[in-house]
Amino acid sequence: MRTKSVLDCFHAHRLRLGGLVAVVLLSGVAPSLSAQTVTQIIAKVFVARGGLTKMRAIRSERVSGTISFGSEASGPFVVELKRPLKMHMTLTVQNQTMVRVYDGTQGWANNPFAGKANPEAMTDEDVQNISEEADFDGPLVDYAKKGNKLELVGRDKVEDKDVWRVRLTTKNGDVRYYLFDAGTFLLLK
Repeated sequence: MRTKSVLDCFHAHRLRLGGLVAVVLLSGVAPSLSAQTVTQIIAKVFVARGGLTKMRAIRSERVSGTISFGSEASGPFVVELKRPLKMHMTLTVQNQTMVRVYDGTQGWANNPFAGKANPEAMTDEDVQNISEEADFDGPLVDYAKKGNKLELVGRDKVEDKDVWRVRLTTKNGDVRYYLFDAGTFLLLK
């Protein structure tokens, strides 16, 4: 379960990074607050990130940072993605390093936190999870083709900012919520 939360943080970080680049590219352009449907909102989210054409033109990406599990443990992580569906991730906590690799078909991992120091082939369920994680564009781009469903839950507030609350249900039935700034359409949570 720790791995899934690391990757959820990773995908949220990727959305934030894309949003920051879009702010620089779109400086001074204020998107309309009148979006009413989830399709319109998601389209504006993509524009805020630079547009689908630019997003799809990126061939590889490397994200690094520090992950913490409460106040007890933290450490560096690096996730490298390459089209199509290739991923390499390392996470080091308390001098133990977990490595997860996916080549688009098969996956391997070690998990020293669970006593597995040597790489092993992933189970079918783990391969299914990592294939979603290796999806370079994330679950929102071409969401219907991927079998995901989006629903506009409505407007909300986050720290005095108006936000659009969008619920994503993956083809596997996992539910995630995204909170997009109603003015900039950048991901807040």
